[in-house]
Amino acid sequence: MKRVRLDRWASQLQPPRNPRLQVQRCAFSHETTTLPRRRETEQQRQYITQTQWQCQRRTVSSKRKASTATALQEEGNEVEADTPEPSSGAKKPPTGPSPLYAPSHRLAARSAKLAALHARLSLPPKLPLQTLARCLVDPSADPRTDYNNAPFAILGQDLLGYHTTEHLTCHYPRLPMSVLFAAQYAFVGEATLASIRAEWGVEVVAAPGVEVDAGLLQLKRQVPGNSIVEGTGRRVKDMPGVRVLGARLGGGRRNAEWNYRRGVSSRVVFDDEFGDLIGGEPYAGAQLSTSASEDGSAVEADEADGTTSTPPNLPQSPDDTEATTVSDASASFVRAVAGALYLHAGAAATKTFHRDHILSRQLDLHTMFNFTHPTRDLSRLCAREGFEPPVARLISETGRLSRTPVFVVGVYSGDNLLGEAAGASLNEGRVRAAAAALRSWYLYSPSKVEIVLPSDVEGMAAGKGKVWKPQVIDVGEIVT
Repeated sequence: MKRVRLDRWASQLQPPRNPRLQVQRCAFSHETTTLPRRRETEQQRQYITQTQWQCQRRTVSSKRKASTATALQEEGNEVEADTPEPSSGAKKPPTGPSPLYAPSHRLAARSAKLAALHARLSLPPKLPLQTLARCLVDPSADPRTDYNNAPFAILGQDLLGYHTTEHLTCHYPRLPMSVLFAAQYAFVGEATLASIRAEWGVEVVAAPGVEVDAGLLQLKRQVPGNSIVEGTGRRVKDMPGVRVLGARLGGGRRNAEWNYRRGVSSRVVFDDEFGDLIGGEPYAGAQLSTSASEDGSAVEADEADGTTSTPPNLPQSPDDTEATTVSDASASFVRAVAGALYLHAGAAATKTFHRDHILSRQLDLHTMFNFTHPTRDLSRLCAREGFEPPVARLISETGRLSRTPVFVVGVYSGDNLLGEAAGASLNEGRVRAAAAALRSWYLYSPSKVEIVLPSDVEGMAAGKGKVWKPQVIDVGEIVT
């Protein structure tokens, strides 16, 4: 028979002591001891009964165990025997959690830098700190799309480009396409977004890791070096191999060489929102075109359902990713913030963010024009619009016989002054005046009362949006 220690037996039969119900009384005080309430006494008695007289479930074939350790060991063996072995085709469960290459979401919730950035940007409370921390993780630091900002950046790039394009198109309907591309790049280009990141006060880490603060920009820095390919005088970004990938991503160009002549119409159809060639690595899950491959041959990968695709070979750790520059990572971060804001707070918050941080920057559009033959363009414009042919007239002059003469020349169409400018000679004044007349034509803007953006009409069914008004659509620029 198994022996039982008397001290253990006595402690099991006695009710457990609750120090909160017993108050130690001083021998010289007149206070009485606090007694437990009746309800608490009944609950305490029930607890003792349940914990003291529990029945252990045993099978019929099991024998009386000599000790608790033996019983636990045999019970574990029975569980292992009853568990069916997985088949060879079944997937094995993961051995452990996925490794982290960036700070976890628990550290993000306690980051002072992240909370300060959230308040500095006046972000709504619907955008959590954990999502803002994910926007700071570049794909070069963590290639997994569930942990980096690549999905947010793709959505944010489209949103920023859409709001910028509708603002420029509705406010300046006569802008030439080349100026429109340049203005859009000036607003939401990589250089501008990188400067916005610096203005926000977001610092960049020297090397990514789980030990750094979640409020820092995580990226794998590119080692500085010579951008000229060895043995050639061409830059790396101008190599044709980089541009071939644009055809695989659906660019559709027959010749994606860097020195191939591209017109304005083809830039609108085939190139990106800035009129540049599509290049760079595809994002995770990108649909690759089957028309051309890296070596120019057709890509054939037939699947069971009849579709053709290329099996992705994506990196799974930062050691397999390519390093990036601080400028590219900063642009990806700002775009990711816009995309995350759209998903969490809606379109209205995204448009407010675009107005406060993008459109608030001053941009002088008149400095982006570069006319090659302004007098010829002005003559064709007047002929197309039915105006009288332009005539240059001298308005005033000073110092004709001196070393620094100044001639003020105006260009007239009938009695209407189209533009005027000053030059060191009569010919220079005439050319400058023609260029000023073209700029005044292309920079025409309707009144603010008549401007209604397409995004302003969203929510019109719920009574929140504006009433749509047809906007001005110009016939196009003068092509020479």
